[in-house]
Amino acid sequence: MRIAIVSDVHANLAALEAVLRHAEAAGPIDGIWCLGDTVGYGPQPSECVARLREAGATAVAGNHDRAATGQMDVEDFNADAATAALWTHDHLAEDDTAYLDGLPEVAYASPETGLNAGARGRQHDPSLKAVASGAEFTLVHGTLRWPLWEYLYSYEAARAHLERQETPFSLVGHTHVPTLVAEGAEYEHGCEMYYLEDGQSVPLPDDRKIVLNPGGVGQPRDGDPRAAYAHYDTDARAVTLHRVGYDITATQVLMEAAGLPRRLIDRLSVGR
Repeated sequence: MRIAIVSDVHANLAALEAVLRHAEAAGPIDGIWCLGDTVGYGPQPSECVARLREAGATAVAGNHDRAATGQMDVEDFNADAATAALWTHDHLAEDDTAYLDGLPEVAYASPETGLNAGARGRQHDPSLKAVASGAEFTLVHGTLRWPLWEYLYSYEAARAHLERQETPFSLVGHTHVPTLVAEGAEYEHGCEMYYLEDGQSVPLPDDRKIVLNPGGVGQPRDGDPRAAYAHYDTDARAVTLHRVGYDITATQVLMEAAGLPRRLIDRLSVGR
């Protein structure tokens, strides 16, 4: 089986379509796992929600998804992000809002079953410990300590996440940077963090927990403006990172027409 792993689409339909075409060009895709922030920043929120729903994606909520439905205040967002969140709120269909609002903050998944019945609910309770039988992956936007908001950038955050991770592997988003975290007593910090390059394949280990971030589809922040995603090949037992070029100008034109903040438009060209 082949699972496409996407995160931080941020209402950028051109990037999402490019990623899905790239994934499907290598063979049939048996599922899509989305790690949150389907909307926010970009100009086509309803279209991106519809595309992922049409594809039957398994998804968790991100902070921008919650802000778009009005379930999270934008007071902690920067000015541009808050402006985009409020614009998104006004341009989502009622059905899209209901879908986003119903997404769990943490989910457990296996390729054969998609979203596991043990998914944690919309209001995440960090004291919950039950994982449904057979789940291999935990899906969360930020970290298991703070599912919607915490960036997994530091060793301290990585250790806290790994301590709470009950499955062998987990997938996170939020930073928009392709990253691998590997647990190990041999490492100075109890784990090690690696940047993932285009085409780099990560074999799934049997002897340690790992955390993988596939980067951002719609708004990369590692200096590479190409969309980022990963795919999991169950036969190879490996996750591979990919970068895909797309029509950035087309998205920027739509953002300009929508009156979205200039900085959000310009940053797509530089991947920052």
